[in-house]
Amino acid sequence: MHSLLKTLEARGELRRVAKPVDPQHQLAAVTRAVQRAGGEAVLFENVQGSSLPVVSNIFGSHQRLCDMIGTGEQTFCQRWIALTEACIAAPPGSFTRPATEAEASGFISGKLSDLPAITWHGRDGGPYFTSAIFLANDPETGVANLSFHRSQQISDQELRVRLGGTHDLARYQRAAEEKGEALEAALILSAPPEIFLSACASLPYEASELAMAAQIRGEPLAMRKCVTLDLEVPASADIVVEGRFLPHERRPEGPFGEFMGNYVEIGPNHVFEVTHVSYRPDAVLHGLLCGSPEDLRPLEAVTAARVYRAVSAAVPGVVDVSCRPNVMISIIKIRKAYEGHAQHVFLAALASHLDYNKVVIVVDEDVDIHDLDDVMWAYLTRGRADTRAMILNDIPGFYRDPKKDHWGRLCIDATMPWGREAEFARKSIPGQDGIDLKDWLA
Repeated sequence: MHSLLKTLEARGELRRVAKPVDPQHQLAAVTRAVQRAGGEAVLFENVQGSSLPVVSNIFGSHQRLCDMIGTGEQTFCQRWIALTEACIAAPPGSFTRPATEAEASGFISGKLSDLPAITWHGRDGGPYFTSAIFLANDPETGVANLSFHRSQQISDQELRVRLGGTHDLARYQRAAEEKGEALEAALILSAPPEIFLSACASLPYEASELAMAAQIRGEPLAMRKCVTLDLEVPASADIVVEGRFLPHERRPEGPFGEFMGNYVEIGPNHVFEVTHVSYRPDAVLHGLLCGSPEDLRPLEAVTAARVYRAVSAAVPGVVDVSCRPNVMISIIKIRKAYEGHAQHVFLAALASHLDYNKVVIVVDEDVDIHDLDDVMWAYLTRGRADTRAMILNDIPGFYRDPKKDHWGRLCIDATMPWGREAEFARKSIPGQDGIDLKDWLA
């Protein structure tokens, strides 16, 4: 984490807060203000109630995500797909190695209350670990999985965790519970970019996110043994909480302000019994404001890559995909080649991710798909509003949606009418891209 913070600071992408900050709401409020002002990462050096600093908004910039995975001349989608394919092809055992003594030593044994206890939103049921990456092994195959799950801090001995029903970790937990057994897991709270981004990945069930992390890093991951569990964790993780999910035990968790911008109310969720806490003396806790750019940009980027992969395999001429400003939308840029091209893209996109494609918009290759203003300009100026929009009723959407608020689909063709492209060519000002305002403004 310190290496990443040095890189961000050298690039002018890290803000520091030296004055004391209250972890109950105030830290979140300052984080939101920094995000609105410019989007840099923010390091809170003096968090009341803990000796550990907190950093937030590390992953809140799409360009930073591109830098972290080394896109070069590729788009994020293209690079992510290449990494995913290399991950799937990696032989078992080729992506990890035992940590050296220097890499595995130097950790302090502590307790959960040593760590900052951050309450993020006004109605949250208490402090939460919001960047919580759980590492667990498949009880049948031993394959390691990384995944995000919000974790409410109850005491030094207990967390309460929401496990999404479709996640691999939930599947592992059910398998262990059917045998009456607890599921061992390690919670990584301060991870380098390759671990964080790999936990966002959508991989085949039999693949390991650790293999993805090794591909991003460019070398095998150094792994150290847990103190109380039969698990290994990346030695690069600065804070690790060891424990186990108790079988047949559910306790009230919530409310919590989730990524869609509203609260999830109190519900019976899983109990994680803490068995050990370790951290480096100079550890920095990563805290993530749910629903903010840091939460959405990585999810949007990896979802866009999934949509891109599926659509480009089915339909020619797909240039790029964006899922901004919300993961429920897919904006797809194409090199239009025939009448009805956009409609073929609709069909492929809707099938590519049944949870998230609530809205699909197809645009020409001159449109900035990361700018919703430009996307809507294309829809509003390049043809009719009625015949270029298609509503599909009563189609199930987001898996966690008991009241059907995310059912249905909207598809919008914002491309130019076929055969009339010259009529819709953008106007331009010669030389506008070469203007440096420092040469013109006093």
